[in-house]
Amino acid sequence: MSDDLDARILSAHDRNDRLALITLYTEAADIANDLDATCFFLTYAYIFALETGAAEAESLHARLVAHGRES
Repeated sequence: MSDDLDARILSAHDRNDRLALITLYTEAADIANDLDATCFFLTYAYIFALETGAAEAESLHARLVAHGRES
């Protein structure tokens, strides 16, 4: 993960900006170098999507299912 993305994630946490966190953790998942890291970031994006009722929850869940991390 880039330093810039890490800083943006930390800033979003500081602001409690859960909608931004969905996007940022999804971005981190998309650029992760291995499946475990990808699924780690997808899980956080999914949790924030569920908490906010965001439409992205469905696609994030599907990605986790596709990787065998969710049923």
